[in-house]
Amino acid sequence: MTSAATAALRPLALRGEVPVVPDADQARGWLERELADPVYHQQPSILSRLLEWLRDLFARADGAALGDVGTLLVVVGVLAVVVVVTFLVTGPVRRSRRLARAGSVLDADDRRSAAELRAAADAAAARGDWAAAVADRFRALVRSLEDRTVLDERPGRTAHEAVEAAGLRLPAHARDLRSAGRLFDDVVYGDVVPGAADDAALRELDARLAATRPTVPAVPAGPAGIGVAP
Repeated sequence: MTSAATAALRPLALRGEVPVVPDADQARGWLERELADPVYHQQPSILSRLLEWLRDLFARADGAALGDVGTLLVVVGVLAVVVVVTFLVTGPVRRSRRLARAGSVLDADDRRSAAELRAAADAAAARGDWAAAVADRFRALVRSLEDRTVLDERPGRTAHEAVEAAGLRLPAHARDLRSAGRLFDDVVYGDVVPGAADDAALRELDARLAATRPTVPAVPAGPAGIGVAP
């Protein structure tokens, strides 16, 4: 029992009286005075105790026996494993799982033309909303490829599907298309914050794609190596 509780009972003990059973108000008052004792508020946190324990281990390791050094190495190894696991669970692994569930580039009810999507991207860029600018700029790029029949019109297509299919028809830009698709997913379905340079890169890629003539899809070869129409 702490000093506060002892002081509360000392007068009764000096008079030889037996402490009575307190009523609710008395019990609450005694409990509040007891919990107000600083001893209850001076306990170190778990992290503080862990750090103190590690400091003690390091101090004992200076000139200590091999057993203490071995214990220290085990502790350091365990901490390293915990840090690595925490990073993997909260970092790239979680992000990759989120991006694996990335949705479509263009929804079925989004009937905006490529020009309208570019205008929306320009408006977003003008107000400094780079996330909206990047999203609509990439959507305009995909819509433009659909208008040119480089891609078939397919609502629900993901960015990955769009850039892989477009890369087959525009092989000179396949790498940049993949980078653009990753940027779209990172911004729309991830936690990447884009900037003006990202929007400018998509704008420039859109212009280059518009000036590039797509290749004819390869015709699969038949049994004798003769092309067979699909």
